[in-house]
Amino acid sequence: MRTKNGLGLGLGSALVLALASGASAQTAETSPSAQGDLAVTIYNDNRALVQDVRQLAIANGRSRIEFPDVSAQIQPETLSFNADGAGIVEQNFDYDLLTPSKLMEKAIGQTVTLVRTNPATGKETRESATVLSTAGGVVVRIGDRIEVLRDDGLPTRVVFDGVPPNLRARPTLSVTVESDRPGRRPAALRYLTSGLGWSADYVALYDEAKATTDMQGWVTLSNNSGTTFHNADTVLVAGSPSSGGYRSSPPPPRGFTPGTETAGRERLGDYYLYPLPGRTTIANAQTKQVSFLDVQSVPAKKVYARTIGWLANDSAPVNATTAIGFSTAREQGLGDALPAGTVRFYQRDAQGTPQFIGESNIGHTPMGSALTLVTGDAFDVFVQSDVVSREKITSDQWEQSGRYRAIADDGTTTTVTSERPVEFWRTTMRYTLTNAKPVPVEVELTQGGLDRSWWSRDFRVTSEDVPGEQINTDRRKYLVTVPANGKREVRVTYETRY
Repeated sequence: MRTKNGLGLGLGSALVLALASGASAQTAETSPSAQGDLAVTIYNDNRALVQDVRQLAIANGRSRIEFPDVSAQIQPETLSFNADGAGIVEQNFDYDLLTPSKLMEKAIGQTVTLVRTNPATGKETRESATVLSTAGGVVVRIGDRIEVLRDDGLPTRVVFDGVPPNLRARPTLSVTVESDRPGRRPAALRYLTSGLGWSADYVALYDEAKATTDMQGWVTLSNNSGTTFHNADTVLVAGSPSSGGYRSSPPPPRGFTPGTETAGRERLGDYYLYPLPGRTTIANAQTKQVSFLDVQSVPAKKVYARTIGWLANDSAPVNATTAIGFSTAREQGLGDALPAGTVRFYQRDAQGTPQFIGESNIGHTPMGSALTLVTGDAFDVFVQSDVVSREKITSDQWEQSGRYRAIADDGTTTTVTSERPVEFWRTTMRYTLTNAKPVPVEVELTQGGLDRSWWSRDFRVTSEDVPGEQINTDRRKYLVTVPANGKREVRVTYETRY
């Protein structure tokens, strides 16, 4: 089985595949690509559509054509082949790639040559060996003895006489086609693959004094498909195409109001397209970043907030959350749809150096949306909630909960009245807000838990120190200004059935 130009596999501390003659083997990464005119569309969900047009000489009748350099994570069932006058009959995807371990596995039961080098003299000795096993290590038979080849750094290598036919140096798709004529013509492959994905990252520089933020958006593109895509026309799709099965979208951030403006970007159905400028090579195991948004002086404001649960008695003051609010509307200066990603906020210190102050995730956000993104907990602003009093209110009235008509088996009807006494409660809440900052702050204080069930939605607010806004049946919001280096108490009285 040995030949003059066999393949050598070093068994030192690093396993290297090389020609036995000493010439370096050309790797798939450095060898010329067989790919043609490439167009790659990449989605957010670690999936991409690859369209590859190659110029091929197709024989008349039935023939087999190989397409090396397809994605190593191709979904073969999604393949589409198109060539004028030719139709696909059968396809095979060879993904068993040529590696030192795979080469040794395929040699089980066969004879190879072991080449050992004396470290002192440099003299080489050769022995024939039969590969018995590769489970947990390489076991060979040499003459009448069994030996384990150890990866201990000693100058030993294994020489093979060739590459097994079912091992490929590069991921290869082979198709059998039926053609009505011979000749060279374009052949188009189209398939879906995993291993390619992208996400958006935003860098926002917040200026508290000017109440503005500068924002730059980056596309972070990653390729773990096992294949490099050369000189590809690349488009990114912002949206969530269904891949079948259960889908769960991430919840929107707190303080999110979806916009109603249409962005000026190209759309495909219900998705936005973000083409990369010019053609680019998407190397395997590489992360690439491309800027897609760069705007300055977008109006923004700092927001302090806390939501209180019903009948919440805090044992100690609680930090208010700190957030930054802004709009993606055109008139606010940003004027774009934002793909899902992470927004990282920075703010300049006294020396003018931008410092990181927090981050928050966003979903796919249409243009014109209002966002309030939490950056962390406020160091100097606290809120404490206390139930000051809670008492039952007696009433001499009874509420009839309902009347209904009952029809007996004999057809007679009876009107039934169901009555029950109603219990009302008067609850006074006290909210204590403190501010250690040298400037006043405004806190969005929200009382939650007001909607207990359908029977409870007639609650009343009988007094409140600050006018509130009813957001929905469950929450009421108060905007409370807390003085610089000061404290403020707010009391609200609710009358409820619970």
